[in-house]
Amino acid sequence: MSGGLSSARPDRFTPWGETLDPNAVLQEYPRPQLVRSSYLNLNGLWQYAISTPGASPHEEVARVNAGAGEGADGQILVPFSPETPLSGVSRQLQPGENLKYWRSFTLPAEFVQDRVLLHFGAVDQRCSVRINGEDVGGHHGGFLPFTLDITAALQHGAQGSAGPHTLSVDVQDDSDTSHHSRGKQKLKRGGIWYTAQSGIWQTVWLESVPETHVEKLTLVPDLAGSAVEVTVTGAAGTATVVIADDAGELTKVSVEANVPTRIHLERAHRWSPEDPFLYDVQVSLGDDHVSSYFGLRSFGVGPDANGHLRLLLNGEPYFHAGLLDQGYWSDGFLTPPSDEAMIYDIATAKRLGFTMLRKHIKIEPLRWYHHCDRLGMLVWQDMVNGGTNYKAPIITAPVVLPLRLKDNNYARFGRTSVQGRADFMTELQQTVELLRNVASLAVWVPFNEGWGQFDALAATAELRRLDPSRTIDHASGWHDQGGGDLKSLHIYFTPFKLRARWKKDPRAVVLSEYGGYSLRIAGHDFSAREFGYRRYRSVADLGKAFTRLHEREIVPAIADGLAAVVYTQLTDVEDELNGLLSYDRRVAKLPDAVVQAVTAQLTLNPHAHQPLSQAPLSQRRGTS
Repeated sequence: MSGGLSSARPDRFTPWGETLDPNAVLQEYPRPQLVRSSYLNLNGLWQYAISTPGASPHEEVARVNAGAGEGADGQILVPFSPETPLSGVSRQLQPGENLKYWRSFTLPAEFVQDRVLLHFGAVDQRCSVRINGEDVGGHHGGFLPFTLDITAALQHGAQGSAGPHTLSVDVQDDSDTSHHSRGKQKLKRGGIWYTAQSGIWQTVWLESVPETHVEKLTLVPDLAGSAVEVTVTGAAGTATVVIADDAGELTKVSVEANVPTRIHLERAHRWSPEDPFLYDVQVSLGDDHVSSYFGLRSFGVGPDANGHLRLLLNGEPYFHAGLLDQGYWSDGFLTPPSDEAMIYDIATAKRLGFTMLRKHIKIEPLRWYHHCDRLGMLVWQDMVNGGTNYKAPIITAPVVLPLRLKDNNYARFGRTSVQGRADFMTELQQTVELLRNVASLAVWVPFNEGWGQFDALAATAELRRLDPSRTIDHASGWHDQGGGDLKSLHIYFTPFKLRARWKKDPRAVVLSEYGGYSLRIAGHDFSAREFGYRRYRSVADLGKAFTRLHEREIVPAIADGLAAVVYTQLTDVEDELNGLLSYDRRVAKLPDAVVQAVTAQLTLNPHAHQPLSQAPLSQRRGTS
């Protein structure tokens, strides 16, 4: 590994991280549903410096000296956080410290049109940005992208707008010492809480656009009407929209900017995990040209032929056989080491027979959702939790005790900060807008296990207003407020059986977390600790337990009305050794055939509920 990255433990690297070229990091276009030809990737080696509290202004300025390296602590590989092995730094940023990045860049010939936009996929947690020493803006919030117009600041480059230019980013991160959304990060990591990370952790990139350009493209499929509603957001004007399928152009329509326009599709081709068909979209507004896509599908909840409430896909009952997917990597933590690495996780889950991934407490780079769309993998999307001082009786005791509390007592749930609650609702709205066009996204999950939960019914109402097309799991696990579309259960320590009162609930019953069986793989573990809900010491024992759990508890419950399951989990994460894959993705803990024999039963086909040992081999793949 070049670029100063070889000092980290070799067993911490994934196969993609081990072969990573620092000069070609995550080069793929970051925004697959709004693509244009102008694109300059700024990932790679930057200068960085971490300053301690109390540094003088003079010392601070010296550390960011015009990109020449003066005052630098060294180089960091962007977009990997300094805490990660792939960053080349392996240094924990503490609350109150400042993390500064800087680099120079030159714009290619004829790159500049009327405006130049600087994009950050995500920066954890607060940042300010300068171009050529001039403030161009900043952002609060560690999991969402933001864009800055840097056109004016580029005029101050050494050779005008072409450059070279100096880009600097100043970051602070309170991690879990404040109310900000942080997900599973914790300064004192351990168990289900992971190493806190900071700074730039998704792709940084530039694009150039005409003065009149497509600012946003909203695509809302209407399966029942064989149509799609298109909204081209931008300056006033008339846009041209061309929609095509694999047989060629379907329609070409002129639409007014900022006006939702319904476009009929003569050939309606449904999207599903078994047939992940995507329509191509081309949009022109003035001199701006962008490409996109959409899937024609619908989601909902409704009864099957036996009266059991089921999740619906395209109007038909469809069982969501899912895995908890936290999106952590042994070498990049929240940042995947490559596009191929993201594809590997999704393709592996699909090969094993799963139809859904629950994206747990993280917003992924947009390319991850693109791969779910094109490969055919349903997504449940968690919002990122915030708040302070989680109390064990609130977030841990309910796993074994029937504790269900009202979530308007903000002190109980670590939500006394008015600003923190407002920030969460703002981020909820921004998350919906960011992911609205994702074809595979079926379910929103605003809260999990009481972590910073508050006013879940109000959050559900806001989600309904923003996006009435998707299903809502309003309080996954416990502290159920009676809202949303799903009765959502987390059960680890007791046998699972559908209770009569659950079946009387007006919502579909889902087992949104279960299993969590652990197996340590020597040389592929993160630490000496082991977190799992049941521990096994051999592949054979784990395989028998995995099969027995599903044969005795899960498969009978599906026949009795269970609508979805989420097994914990796809991969190990730090101390959690309960993944089907090791943290470094080098070891699959169970043979494919063992897992596939189980997932073949997690469907709604006529043979789904035979005991595993009796199902004919030809029927063990099943269909939904």
